[in-house]
Amino acid sequence: MKKSDISNISNAESVERAEESVRSSVQPSGKFGGKADRLFGADPVGLDESARGIVVLVIVGVAVGLLSGMFGIGGGTVIVPALVWLGLTQRNAAATSMLAIVPTSISGVISYATCGNVDWLAALLLFCGMFVGGQIGSWLLSRLPELVLRWIFVVFLVFVVFNQISFVPSRNQYIAMSALTGVCLVLLGVVIGILAGLLGIGGGALAVPALSMLFGASDLIARGTSLLAMFPNSITTSVANLKRKLVHVKAALIIGLVAAVAAPFGTWIAGAVSPRVGSIMFAIYLCVLLIRSFFVAVKATRSARASS
Repeated sequence: MKKSDISNISNAESVERAEESVRSSVQPSGKFGGKADRLFGADPVGLDESARGIVVLVIVGVAVGLLSGMFGIGGGTVIVPALVWLGLTQRNAAATSMLAIVPTSISGVISYATCGNVDWLAALLLFCGMFVGGQIGSWLLSRLPELVLRWIFVVFLVFVVFNQISFVPSRNQYIAMSALTGVCLVLLGVVIGILAGLLGIGGGALAVPALSMLFGASDLIARGTSLLAMFPNSITTSVANLKRKLVHVKAALIIGLVAAVAAPFGTWIAGAVSPRVGSIMFAIYLCVLLIRSFFVAVKATRSARASS
């Protein structure tokens, strides 16, 4: 065999090995990532999909379900940090969180609606605004730097904690609907939708205190209405995120389905405690999360400065 033939064969084998290396590098690792998802393409890489990682996802789902039922939130304030800790980027964690909120909010809405604690018209108006805001937030999510997303999350938590500490809602009030109230609900929905799409949260952490402080809803009605409004918004925002291939679908389904089972227990706890106790519990939880998120953001900032 000629030396040129041997050289050609060697080169061909090198090219084939290089192509195989590229193919394997773009496929996610772990039990779930052996092949691409048929509907949505390969999940984002980086998530710990070992037995330990799956256990963490289940625990997160239980916590999210309880918090969703107790406070009328989607649970993104738990899901996003947990997914980042398991290896996803802030961007992919936020997008995955939105999909996980879909089954969680459905379960929570059913629990609150059976007790008559949902304002259906207010939820519809909120959703109209959240639909527009969610698309804007999803668009920003794919473009803003990772470090900016972390600090936006910290600022958001500071605002919510302040509201929880400073205001105690009544349990016997309802939303007095008027034309002005309807317009304001839509505008509130736009703001919530932008934050939801950008941070991967359902928006309940902002919607619940806003509905009580600005529109006079009781704490339980605010929570039930918030969950109903975030349900369709989570779907529309998740569709946008799926098209941009930002969502880890399997992780979202594990968290969301487990949370849906746990949510009714959280709803029961919400009705059993007083509004003041509920506000204090939520504020304590958010303070813990705020401290952690702040130090993570500071660490990321230092790393970015060191590498620049």
